[in-house]
Amino acid sequence: MDKVKVMITNNQTEVKIPVGIRMLVRRCCHAVLEYEGFGKDAEVSVSFINDKQIHELNKEHRNIDRPTDVLSFPLGEDGEYDVNYETGACLLGDIVISLETATRQAQVYGHSLEREVGFLTVHSMLHLLGYDHEESSLQERIMREKEEAILAQLGISRDETFVEEHEHKE
Repeated sequence: MDKVKVMITNNQTEVKIPVGIRMLVRRCCHAVLEYEGFGKDAEVSVSFINDKQIHELNKEHRNIDRPTDVLSFPLGEDGEYDVNYETGACLLGDIVISLETATRQAQVYGHSLEREVGFLTVHSMLHLLGYDHEESSLQERIMREKEEAILAQLGISRDETFVEEHEHKE
């Protein structure tokens, strides 16, 4: 497996980050690149922010005046990426997750915050690799199938949650 550097920052104080969530995010990033056969060293940035911050970013970059769960800022286009000249790694881009929205969505869908953050990370990684569910219903279906396959590999599919997986191992 090629090296994947995942830089994670927490820029919010509203939601306490559960133990293991950073490792989960790294596992999700690795899993997407492996599933897609990326085959190169890569770097990705993941930031946890609050609803106010993501609302501002959503308005500024997508002209949508409300908070959202996750935003993806790809640095590549058509499989071409800028390269970190010190490491030779492809710079995939930035993922920004609102932990406030993720917490609410986890409650609505009846699963763990870990499962929600895992889903949002996988979803955004696919965006960083060029998938766009807003382009067509076919692209949306392809993305959903890939997301579920990757999450199932990680043991955090809709039927199993991250927490249940760990309870079975103990």
